Amino acid sequence: MKRDQLFEILRFAIVGGASFLVDYALLYICTEWLGIHYLYSAAISFSVSVIVNYWLCVIFVFTGAGKQTGRQAALFIGSSIVGLGINQACMWLFVEKFGLHYMLAKIGATFIVMFWNYVMKRKAVRG
Repeated sequence: MKRDQLFEILRFAIVGGASFLVDYALLYICTEWLGIHYLYSAAISFSVSVIVNYWLCVIFVFTGAGKQTGRQAALFIGSSIVGLGINQACMWLFVEKFGLHYMLAKIGATFIVMFWNYVMKRKAVRG
């Protein structure tokens, strides 16, 4: 693995951490303060964090990526939709079938979606 790619992975992890904080905080706020069902809250928080993640990936993680093509944007959006589906399935499974609290379920779901996101987001931004 090249040194540049290691730094890219490090930047991706930092951005992922920031995006997770946005996601996790919004999940809690929407569910606990606004009274929205946890699955709807999870969809809202995930969607907002994807927007934050995309912006940060383009300007900070994948430096030199240049202007995004329509194909790259479609791949990013498509992979995010699949990521949302994975997130929602994990949240439902962990909460409804395994009995975890939704905030703990979110941590597990995040780790699963994280691997999908790195591969697909890199491909979407880099081309």
